[in-house]
Amino acid sequence: MRIGVLGAGNMADALATQWARKGHEVRIGARAPEKAVALAGRVGHGARGGTLRDAAEFGDAVLLAVAHEGVADALSQAGPLAGRVLLDCTNPMEPPFERLKTVGGPSAARRIADLTGARVVKAFNTCPDTVWRMAPPEFGGRPLGVPLCGDDPDALAVARRLVADIGCVPMDGGGLARAGLLEATTAFLVGLWVAGEDPLTMLPPADAAMARAPQRTSEPVA
Repeated sequence: MRIGVLGAGNMADALATQWARKGHEVRIGARAPEKAVALAGRVGHGARGGTLRDAAEFGDAVLLAVAHEGVADALSQAGPLAGRVLLDCTNPMEPPFERLKTVGGPSAARRIADLTGARVVKAFNTCPDTVWRMAPPEFGGRPLGVPLCGDDPDALAVARRLVADIGCVPMDGGGLARAGLLEATTAFLVGLWVAGEDPLTMLPPADAAMARAPQRTSEPVA
């Protein structure tokens, strides 16, 4: 698959490296193209760097991996994205993680979809780059689950493939309307981690939390 990466920071580095190692064609773009070229050199495996528009036009799928404050400018420089598959890993949060920067309005993912007309999938926003650099991201013998929120079945299928390609398990998080819940959940989890708490301890097994056996919505019902 041809993947365009918008951004040359830590998240772009981690995910682009994973996908390039799996044989995907990767083009990285940044507002300072020399940074994208330098990152592509570190990623290797045929990755190339250039402008944000270069990366956007190249990708069958496009990853948006810039700081929340830089989203509008990055998308403006990327050019038309209507109808394209756009993976949004941004987080509209900041210390002390008591509120989101999008409070009182649509989620970051919804705003990106409205701004671009792209087929947006919220993905890869729940963990820092250090986790995405793991090969594979696995803990206690269990692969990491990656929740996905999106409305377009084909875009979700692309996202699931890219999640699986780095050794993780795609999780059906519902439509894009639920992306705001995922963004808020991430901010809450980060606040717990920063406070030295372990969020895993607040989650019981599914059979203890549910009155009936859960039905995995990420799998078709027979």
